[in-house]
Amino acid sequence: MWQRIAAIIRKEFIQTLKDPWSLALLVGSPILQLILFGYAVNLDVEKARLAWMDMDRTPESRALGEAFRNSRYFELVAAPESEREIAALLDRGAVDAVVRLLPGFGRDILRGRPADVQVLIDGTNSNTASIVSGYASRLIATHAAAVTAARANPSPSPALEPPTPLVVPVLTAEDRVWFNADLRSRVYFVPGVFVNIVALVTIMLTAMSIVREKELGTMEQLMVTPVRPFELMLGKILPFALIGVFEVAFIIVAALVVFGTPLRGSVPLLMFCSILFLLTTLGVGLFISTMSRTQQQAMMLSFFFFMPAMLLSGFAFPIQNMPPAVQLVTYLNPLRYFMQIARDLFLKGVGAAALWQPIAALGLIGLAVLVLSALRFRKKLD
Repeated sequence: MWQRIAAIIRKEFIQTLKDPWSLALLVGSPILQLILFGYAVNLDVEKARLAWMDMDRTPESRALGEAFRNSRYFELVAAPESEREIAALLDRGAVDAVVRLLPGFGRDILRGRPADVQVLIDGTNSNTASIVSGYASRLIATHAAAVTAARANPSPSPALEPPTPLVVPVLTAEDRVWFNADLRSRVYFVPGVFVNIVALVTIMLTAMSIVREKELGTMEQLMVTPVRPFELMLGKILPFALIGVFEVAFIIVAALVVFGTPLRGSVPLLMFCSILFLLTTLGVGLFISTMSRTQQQAMMLSFFFFMPAMLLSGFAFPIQNMPPAVQLVTYLNPLRYFMQIARDLFLKGVGAAALWQPIAALGLIGLAVLVLSALRFRKKLD
């Protein structure tokens, strides 16, 4: 039995490595996705274009302006003098935000009164607008805290009048970001790309390999040989299981070396979970192969499964923000569980005790899909 399975595995490797389309999917797809999501798809905002409009022109307003100029998150590109110029800048998309200080800003600060700062933000891109708004609010709050501390503890100087009494707030808020201190989107995306690449490559290669036999007319030749349906199925699946393990190792190395993504969790645990995930993807590919007659149909059905599964996995959109009915559907999505496992192992470094629920769900779904696909495959051959 094992000699027949080994012969099929050898045939499958030779056939896959000689097929340019399979090679492009095996090598080109991972590299392309890693480059796109590692470098090109970047949600970070580091140099927001800022317009500064100071209608107060006092030392206090200039001090806030210097805080914005010295920030690495903003780049001063314009200094409008009127509301018409502000509207023109925002209409043209020349700036991402406009900060305007009204007359009396410095006087209110010296008297201990609330001083307003108007921040106008281009909301065309909601993600960028939210980030820029957060940057501006944090910078203003930091500057206000520094002014408050300076007025509460003034340096003694007989030449200066004593400052106006100021009530210092008792509570202060300090935030600390865990797991991704710099809030880099690349660190968040690369583990997700890892999941997507493994799923896409193994599903499509498995489905197209079996359908290729039907398309070329060699499936009938295999069926008249002593090879049993179970042996044929194993011989078809095992090569792509090995390819999937290779893809896992390749992407882990690329994430660590090229993109600097941390891997704080256990590598053996990640490999074990990857094998569980491969049970699902290979089963899905096997199931698609039983429904397709041509490689084109197999490719279309593979994308028909992969795209909704990817979108509902939490890769780019948080599952908790989806409608309740859609959230229920995601519980049947194996990519959801492996996405959580991969990100928690890469970024948080948690162990099996914290991940036993998604690991168990992934194993059950993988086993069920593989068994059902194997039964359908045997029935089709018999």
